[in-house]
Amino acid sequence: MADTITRRFLETAKRHPTKTAVRFPQSRTARNTNWLELNWTDYRKLVDSLAAGLQAFGIRKGDRVAILANTRLEWAALDLAILGLGAVTVPIYPSSTPDDIAFILHDSQAKLLFVEDLSVFKKMHGILGRESKLRRPEKVVLIDSAPAAEIPSFTEATTLDEMQMLGEKALKVSPTLYELAVGEVKPDDVATIIYTSGTTGRPKGVVHTHVQAFSEVSEAFPLLGVSSNDITLTFLPFAHVLGRIEIWGHALLGFTMGFAVSIDRLKQDFQEIRPTIIVAVPRIFEKIHAGILAQADISPLRRKVFDWALETGREISRCKQEKRAIPLDVAVQYAAARKLVFDSIQERMGGRLRFAVSGGAPLSREIAEFFHAAGLLVLEGYGLTETTAAVCVNTPFDYRFGTVGKPIGDVKVQIADDGEVLIKSRKVMREYLGDAEATKAVLVDGWFHTGDIGEFDEQGRLRITDRKKDLIKTAGGKYVAPQRLEGLVKLSHYISNVHIHGDNRKYCIALVTLAWDTVSIWAKEQGLQLGNIKEASENPKVKDLIRRAVADANSHLASFETIKQFAILPNDFTIENGELTPSLKIKRKVVDERYKAVIDALY
Repeated sequence: MADTITRRFLETAKRHPTKTAVRFPQSRTARNTNWLELNWTDYRKLVDSLAAGLQAFGIRKGDRVAILANTRLEWAALDLAILGLGAVTVPIYPSSTPDDIAFILHDSQAKLLFVEDLSVFKKMHGILGRESKLRRPEKVVLIDSAPAAEIPSFTEATTLDEMQMLGEKALKVSPTLYELAVGEVKPDDVATIIYTSGTTGRPKGVVHTHVQAFSEVSEAFPLLGVSSNDITLTFLPFAHVLGRIEIWGHALLGFTMGFAVSIDRLKQDFQEIRPTIIVAVPRIFEKIHAGILAQADISPLRRKVFDWALETGREISRCKQEKRAIPLDVAVQYAAARKLVFDSIQERMGGRLRFAVSGGAPLSREIAEFFHAAGLLVLEGYGLTETTAAVCVNTPFDYRFGTVGKPIGDVKVQIADDGEVLIKSRKVMREYLGDAEATKAVLVDGWFHTGDIGEFDEQGRLRITDRKKDLIKTAGGKYVAPQRLEGLVKLSHYISNVHIHGDNRKYCIALVTLAWDTVSIWAKEQGLQLGNIKEASENPKVKDLIRRAVADANSHLASFETIKQFAILPNDFTIENGELTPSLKIKRKVVDERYKAVIDALY
């Protein structure tokens, strides 16, 4: 058999038959949920039946199968079933616009589409039911069951339960169906087409073969020290490559995946799953950081104790980073700091977290150092959809905050004359689907041009300084890295998002959105009657609060890159209104255009 993720999945299921493979909520809507489990034997049976059901629906090697659903057990099991048949998984973000969904289904030539539930299916009417030249899937499958009478008849549709029953019947005739199919999959076969969630333009279909998938997880996860004894709390969208490699890594190494009920319920899910590792994007750590600081601000005494504990933790952090012995007096103080402050922070995240991995966007060095001081190690990595997630990563045994670590496995990194980061590796995509020109533009002489600007430190760790296209050139000819400015301003736990503008302008300005949870608490302490974010954005005292945060950020900046003016927006940026990508990065051109009048007024 070829060495693929699904071959290793079969081996894992045989090696750990009674060990828990997945934990998942009985209900995704109930306030309090019961948790269910499948061991590797039963998990394998689920994948077997789904694969057989897919075959019964006519899915064959090379066919494209799209999944439009939130992160859940069925998504992971379907992915393993599709890949095992040699078919191609096409993930679609649930937050995608109807036009983008229609484009992806047409561009990928998806033969089958899985959707979350009946409500999503009905929303698809505008895409699937209209007369269009765009190619549509032959069949739609609802993951959550629904009465047949309620399913619209504009296209052939069924449920996952019905497909699984067909699969179970087929397995009685051919019980080794999945295993035989897995044996026919070649490393160079296409495994998945992942559409970019870029900040501008049409999504591009990134084509990955089984070579890229296997290369990524077989080198990245062992390097981090992940084992079959670990358990994750899984919540990133599987349409994002960083979320997707959790499925593949778990199939390879046999760790338990614990599926969060939802990203809005993470605080409770941490307590109930009690993960040992998590993979997340920076926005998650920023929100946790803001919540911790808000709790510390409840009283002056509490803040004083917290600041003392944090400074003690920072000294411990410095010793660990520099591999110095910890002085006895500092160790004694830290023991007290843990008991008074840090143990409760760690318990909020389940109490068993060995480390967390951050990717998908730059993580503020200050945020990483804050968590390390509190006893939680957040390891930043670097990669793109085109590189099958990480090509560099810090590890629990070799890390430096402010960098994205050293290259993984076969990865070679080169810095071009203009500072652009170039990558050569088996992890790099095969091509952009049906776009030879775009492929040729980024794959030059075997090197993938990332579009990111970076440099190496003296130990060979990569540091990403900004996106090549995002660099701001002021009217004075100075280059400014907006992500650095945004990260500094967002250190204030009263601020949710920041957008820096200044290209071809005299100076930089900032559009700021408020973190309502923390601002509302602060407002009550100040005796202010603020009913919502809009009222807060117009309040003079709130403006002074944000002005101090901007001034603090400016104190770390050179004169030419300081933020001279800012505006507080009456609402936050969201995925739904098109201002954030599904990985929670700001769509710069969208924000620039939408708030042009506000920006112009600041000049």
